[in-house]
Amino acid sequence: MTEITVVIPNYKGIRFIRDCLTALYAQDPGTPDYEVVVVDNASGDGSVELIRREFPQVKLICLQENTGFCHAVNVGIQESSAPYVVLLNNDTKVFSDFLLRLYETARKDPKIFSVSAAMRMWDAPDRMDDAGDQYCILGWAFARGKGKPFAKYSERKTVFSACGGAALYKRGILEKIGLFDERHFAYLEDLDLGYRARIHGYENVYEPAAGVIHYGSASTGSRYNEWKTRRAAANSVYVIAKNMPLLQILLNFPFLMAGFLIKYLFFVKKKMGRLYLQGLMDGLRMSAAREGRSKKTVFRFRNLIHYLEIEWRLIQGIFAR
Repeated sequence: MTEITVVIPNYKGIRFIRDCLTALYAQDPGTPDYEVVVVDNASGDGSVELIRREFPQVKLICLQENTGFCHAVNVGIQESSAPYVVLLNNDTKVFSDFLLRLYETARKDPKIFSVSAAMRMWDAPDRMDDAGDQYCILGWAFARGKGKPFAKYSERKTVFSACGGAALYKRGILEKIGLFDERHFAYLEDLDLGYRARIHGYENVYEPAAGVIHYGSASTGSRYNEWKTRRAAANSVYVIAKNMPLLQILLNFPFLMAGFLIKYLFFVKKKMGRLYLQGLMDGLRMSAAREGRSKKTVFRFRNLIHYLEIEWRLIQGIFAR
C-alpha cells in the first residue's frame, strides 16, 4: 500500500525538475512506499516532455491553463488516496532521508497535522531558507531562520504553520478541515491551512532532519515583484478575515493597522507602495464577496481555548520576528 503521495506543482520548471525528481527517486532504503504526482500548470517550456521521457513512473496531470499553486496542489491531493501527502516545490533537491524523516515525525503524535522540512538556500546550503513559518499580531507571516545558519535551527520545534514548499500533511485531517483555499491562487495558502488546523486543535511541526535545498522564487522571479507584492498583500487581508472571529479582529485592529502601515512604507521605498495598497483593497473585496464569506471559519465555542492559544502565539510572534 502506498503510504505517501508526493505532489509537485510545476510551472515552467524546466531548469529544476530533472534534479528535483532524480533526488526524490533516490530515497534511502526503509522509506515507506511512495508515489509522485506532478501537476503541470500549462508550462509550455518542455518540462512535461522531459518528465514523460525521463521519469515515466511519475503520474503526470496536465492542466490546460495556469490555475495557480492551490488548485494544482488540490488536484494532486484528490488524485491519490495515501494517508500522508507531501508537497514539494519543483525548484528543490531533497536529501536521501527526506521522506522518511517527515513520515517518522508525523507519526509521533496524532495531534500533528503538518511537518515542515528544513529548507536550505540553494547557493548556501549551510544557511536556512525556511525553518517553518511564523505569524504575528501585526499580520505578518515570515519564514523562520531566513538567511541564518542551519546550526541555529537544528532542533525540532512547533511552528505556526508549515511551509508548503516542502512539507507533509495528514490526509485524514485535511479531509476534516478542508484543502487549500483556491482563492489564494498562490502565497499564504499554507499559512491559511496551518491556521485552520490550529483552530481545530492540531499542531504544525518543523523537522530539521528532513533536509531540502531550495532555489526560491523560481516560478515568479525575484523575491519582490509586482505580481507577488499585490497578490501577497491581498491574501494577508483575506487570511485575517476568514480565520479571526470579529472580536479578535477588533482586539488586534491597532496592531494590524500598524503592521500594514509599516509594510506600506517598506514597499514605498521599493517604489511599489501603490501596488501594495491595491493588494490590500483586493483583499478586502475578496473577503467581502459571497464566496469569500462562505470560506470563513465558523467560530465554535469548543475551539475557544485554541483561539486563545493562537492569540498568544500571535503576540509571541512579534518577538520572534
